[in-house]
Amino acid sequence: MNIAVISYSYTGNNDMLAEFVAKGLSAKHIKITAQRPVTMRTIIMDMLFARTPEVRPATDVITQYDLILFCGPVWMGHVASPIRAFLRYLKSNPQAYGFLSISGGADGENKTLHRELLKRTGKKPVILLDRHIKTLISKGSKPTRNDTSEYKISEAEANRLSEAAVKEINRLSKHLLNSATV
Repeated sequence: MNIAVISYSYTGNNDMLAEFVAKGLSAKHIKITAQRPVTMRTIIMDMLFARTPEVRPATDVITQYDLILFCGPVWMGHVASPIRAFLRYLKSNPQAYGFLSISGGADGENKTLHRELLKRTGKKPVILLDRHIKTLISKGSKPTRNDTSEYKISEAEANRLSEAAVKEINRLSKHLLNSATV
């Protein structure tokens, strides 16, 4: 199965996770970059006004893959705006996809993430793994948004998170291959 791991990361956490997942799957890792600088102000404006920034590479880069795994943050309960262009592309060009995320989680679970992905792509993700930084910070503390937004995951944490993701993706990819041949 030809897999691409496409990542966007404001802090570097999701890019690191994507790098480990891509390595574990022997997949291509493609980093998304916004054509204009991303700042806290542009993040807030993108979320408030549902804007989708122009990104590189072009969205059609994903046509050659059997499974697309997006790896990016969840901002204010929504998929990070730079990933939206690719999700929009999938709505017109359906492909199997999944979404992996390391996000703050200081405000709780991202309960609407599954529904948002379905709305943006027209199709359910074959895998959705939403991990929260608050679970990586000391168990006894109650992290704030500042704590979670400034947290940098370690290589050991990225490796541990990616191992669980790779195991699930390998299981799912076998299922996808079997259902495609039936």
